[in-house]
Amino acid sequence: MIRSLAAALCLSSAIASPLLAQDAIRSKPTALPVNDATPAPSDAPYPGGAIKLEVDATDTVQRIYRVKETIPVAQAGPMTLLMPQWLPGNHAARGQIEKLAGLTFTANGQPVKWVRDPLDVYAFQIDVPQGATEIVASFQFLSATQPNQGRVVITPKMMNIQWEQVSLYPAGYYIRQIPVQATVTYPAGWQAATALRGTKTGDTVAYETIDYEALQDSPVFAGRYFKPVDLGHNVTLNIVADDADELSYKPEQIAKHKKLVDEAGALFGTYHFNHYDFLLAITDEMGGIGLEHHRSSENQVEPGYFKDWDSGKALLDRNLLPHEFTHSWDGKFRRPDLLWTPDFRTPMQDNLLWVYEGQTQFWGYVLGARSGMFTKQETLDAYANIAARLDTAVGRQWRALEDTTHDPIISARRPKGWTSWQRSEDYYNEGLMMWLEADAIISKATRGRKGLDDFAKAFFGIKPGDWGEVVYNRDDVIKTLNAIAPYDWAGFFHKYVDDTTGETPKGGFFMGGYKLVYTDEPNSFTKAAETAGKYVDQGSGVGLIVKNDGDISSVIWDSAAFKAGLMVGAKIVAVNGNEFSPEAWKAAITQAKDGKTPIQIILKQDKYYRTLSLAYSGGLRYPRLEKTGEGEGSLDRLLKPRT
Repeated sequence: MIRSLAAALCLSSAIASPLLAQDAIRSKPTALPVNDATPAPSDAPYPGGAIKLEVDATDTVQRIYRVKETIPVAQAGPMTLLMPQWLPGNHAARGQIEKLAGLTFTANGQPVKWVRDPLDVYAFQIDVPQGATEIVASFQFLSATQPNQGRVVITPKMMNIQWEQVSLYPAGYYIRQIPVQATVTYPAGWQAATALRGTKTGDTVAYETIDYEALQDSPVFAGRYFKPVDLGHNVTLNIVADDADELSYKPEQIAKHKKLVDEAGALFGTYHFNHYDFLLAITDEMGGIGLEHHRSSENQVEPGYFKDWDSGKALLDRNLLPHEFTHSWDGKFRRPDLLWTPDFRTPMQDNLLWVYEGQTQFWGYVLGARSGMFTKQETLDAYANIAARLDTAVGRQWRALEDTTHDPIISARRPKGWTSWQRSEDYYNEGLMMWLEADAIISKATRGRKGLDDFAKAFFGIKPGDWGEVVYNRDDVIKTLNAIAPYDWAGFFHKYVDDTTGETPKGGFFMGGYKLVYTDEPNSFTKAAETAGKYVDQGSGVGLIVKNDGDISSVIWDSAAFKAGLMVGAKIVAVNGNEFSPEAWKAAITQAKDGKTPIQIILKQDKYYRTLSLAYSGGLRYPRLEKTGEGEGSLDRLLKPRT
């Protein structure tokens, strides 16, 4: 077709600039500047004086904390008050702003209007009137009444007060520069434990004036059934329980807890606290927690912690106290420089969690073994279980360990459908495996004269008695390691932390005199986990963890189970023509070893049923560590008591 020159030119212009026609019918706003009105924190004393914080914690029926906070002010004008958002130990923004309700401010008895900052919903802006010397804030913290609302912190028998939930703080200052005097009224007859010290009058305790950073770091466990136990070295085990009989223990059980305190002191060479309070809740009513603080820790274990000690039922809970106690040195005293922040608004950067949590996980198991909280064999079984589980994390092919340190922020610990491919917070246990190998490298280089104990003393044992914070970076870790045993530590961390890998580090095993093997019988740790979790763990075999009722809780990416089409959330109704049971499932896996008889499965997924054939001939596969040589290896030496 022949076109005119003008038409051709118009067509050419339209082809060259296809957006021109769109521009004629699309309005285009211009971005406005972002105005962050909240002042940046400065390292100067808060000029108003000490804040008075009063908490009424008596409502255990509706589970409401009622708060009155009197905030002295030095001048009139704009003021921003913040609810804590980025919480130490959570490694992410976990402040429960949605549970703060009924907020009002007054000055001289008159209401003061507040406005929430749309850029930071944790920030409340007010205008302090002329002549006012204090602002009174009143509000409630509506704690969870059901687990689907968050962690339950109040029951009819106990409670957990975390100060960040029941307080606001003035913006513009380092939190260590803001003094606070807290008072709590507890239910009648209850006893409370915290790293704070105070004076009790009736059911009300007035705590010492302390800075806001240390206040937040000193939570409370309180309850009707309560018992304190002296562990020596100014350390107290404060037990609160659902029932009085859970407070009973044998002397040899407490002796292990005392030895834990002794062994930690021997390891690090000093204690970084003037006193320390284990807060231990034995409960299945209050929500689970394991959270570190400098002079205390919050710990929840299942009923039977003492009563079922010898049955193995409580085995999984006994790693909690050694882990959280280690954090007093690793994580609280020595802290990665980008994880330390001057207030609870500044975002935390989690990159060095493979030291903060990974080495704490390492020392938690070591101190558990040295103190007798675990036997040596139970510890070896735990290591085998950890290594085998990590080897199923095939997501390491695309996601390096370093990237998993951001997972508390990325996924906020929500459930995942394909954890082995997505990866999760592997810096805990893969960090443990990496530090096991580091110990073996040091031991080999020094012919057994040194190990990671020497790093612990050099790195965490400085400044005896200091319960402030000393920050560090990766270079500081490498420098300390090289001073103990020269090695390419930078390359070591680059390999295991920065690069994607084929499997978890196992040098701590084979250099330490052991190897990971698989048998058809579960070891003590796996057996305890299967019993407590009510599941069959064949993640290292067919690639499936299935509950005793048939519900699938994990499918390993690219495993036989994955290739057969199984997925989390589905339910195995029948196996090889029989109603599903753990016994029938294990029998079917065993029978399939001949390679000729695929496992026949009837699967229920939502409202639908499927019949599928699972081809797998590897049999039951449970991990354990097997000794590879004679005599004592570095792993044996690592687990030996020091006191």
